[in-house]
Amino acid sequence: MWINKIKINNFRNYENQEINLEKNVNVFYGENAQGKTNIIEAIFLCSMGKSFRAKQDKEMIRLNQNNAVVEVEFQKSDRQAKIKIQLGTRKTVYINGVKIKKLSELLGNLNVVMFTPDDISILKGGPQNRRRFLDIMISQLKPNYMHNLSLYAKILEQRNNYLRQIKEEGKDENLLDIWDEKLAEYAVNISRYRYEFIEKIKNKIGKIHSEITDNKEVIEIEYITECLEKEKYLDLLKQRRKLDIIKGYTTKGIHRDDFMIYINKKQLNIYGSQGQHRTAMLSLKLSEVNIVEEEIDEKPILLLDDFMSELDQKRRNHFLEKINDTQVIITCTDKIDIENKNILIYNVKDGKVLGGDIDGKV
Repeated sequence: MWINKIKINNFRNYENQEINLEKNVNVFYGENAQGKTNIIEAIFLCSMGKSFRAKQDKEMIRLNQNNAVVEVEFQKSDRQAKIKIQLGTRKTVYINGVKIKKLSELLGNLNVVMFTPDDISILKGGPQNRRRFLDIMISQLKPNYMHNLSLYAKILEQRNNYLRQIKEEGKDENLLDIWDEKLAEYAVNISRYRYEFIEKIKNKIGKIHSEITDNKEVIEIEYITECLEKEKYLDLLKQRRKLDIIKGYTTKGIHRDDFMIYINKKQLNIYGSQGQHRTAMLSLKLSEVNIVEEEIDEKPILLLDDFMSELDQKRRNHFLEKINDTQVIITCTDKIDIENKNILIYNVKDGKVLGGDIDGKV
């Protein structure tokens, strides 16, 4: 899978831009705040239907404009395809010229794996970062996952509202059984998706991490949930009911799930060094690339937003060895050496993409 062309209009700091891409490595370099990451964001938008950094769609529309358009033409092994997204008073998505009714129809068409310096927060930060990582990856491979997640969120909100009504208005708490049943149904579906995905990571990450660390480190990953079995989760909700009423929200569920990574039996987010966090993150992402390729029988597109500069030469070389025959889109401020690759080089300056020269290194 690879992208042939990107068209952006009134998107972020771009007025009107058309970019042709090389099948292998594409490098966008320039100073900060010139628009490099906006290109990565446009591709991610066409993959997931939302930004990885903007909370609202209107943030992606150029200043003093009402609408923005992003269009990506891409190639799969068996067909060509095009995704077009219009942002304005509402978001409209077209696949091959046909308007889709649900955002879930977009997922899985354009598969990407993104690397950013902020990825380290997935492991160092709170559980919400790790849940978001799982949600992004699983929804690309299993579009029904996002549908279940949306339904769970809706039921969770309704249950929380009713918990507050019980506390403030004295409503019948037995009616919570209705919400508990639906909540448990969606929670079990979601936790099983997550469990299966983590199991696939387990099968990949050990070998990858061992190679990166010259067999000096053993990495393990553990999924933490209380929702794999419906009856057990329903019992848990009943046990926590009084506490939930007091607090006014649901204290247990897949919205509390997490996963832990251990290096040589020590919990990474507590005992790991900065270098170990970076290496573990690289291993996790490379596992993700392998899983996507196995699932869809296509190599995903790799988006590297100022990521290569975060790696030392050894990690960078190992990474490049693992991504042969894969389209890579790199943003960077300083020039970096990438040998033995066909590279298309662009300079980004003040919302304009200049150049487009083929070179052997950057």
